[in-house]
Amino acid sequence: VADWFKNRFGPATAAQVQGWQHISTGRDTLIAAPTGSGKTLAAFLWAIDRLAHEPAPISPGPRVLDISPLKALASDVERNLRTPLAGIARIAEREGLPAPPISVGVRSGDTPPQQRRPLLSSPPEVLSTAPESLFLMLTSAARETLTSVQTVIIDEVHAVAATKRGAHLALSLERLDALLAQPAQRIGLSATVRPPEEVA
Repeated sequence: VADWFKNRFGPATAAQVQGWQHISTGRDTLIAAPTGSGKTLAAFLWAIDRLAHEPAPISPGPRVLDISPLKALASDVERNLRTPLAGIARIAEREGLPAPPISVGVRSGDTPPQQRRPLLSSPPEVLSTAPESLFLMLTSAARETLTSVQTVIIDEVHAVAATKRGAHLALSLERLDALLAQPAQRIGLSATVRPPEEVA
């Protein structure tokens, strides 16, 4: 993971370095930084690195849940998840190591039923969804697939923090934690906001 990042980007940004230092303690973390600071990639790379090093649990299900607004969902998954995974796999192959077998899935209101069924029968390790889709999953049989979640990445916090949509998402996050043996670590990603403590 580190080799891919260095080859692709060089040195990490201040937001990435400080974010990784805080996330590594296991505490909930808000990375509030301007657009282009690499905060979304920072969260995804942390999750990828953790999945690559920890053994898979006995029961299948997403260990990482990414929550993004619908308009950003597809591009975020491609840029910050599938592209790094492909690059990391190439480096592993070159080094004669097995590539981390990390599966990815997307569930949104636009996902057709025939694509939703496999998400239930064979859930991915990383599931990206929109806030509204998370609510629907939590109110259906799909909630049982979420009991393995360890990390929740919440993108675009600044866009929802002061809205009814944000209050709705906060409730969904509490409902998710109620399903888990222990609360998931939350990694929030936001544009620069004031006061950061309140947004966090």
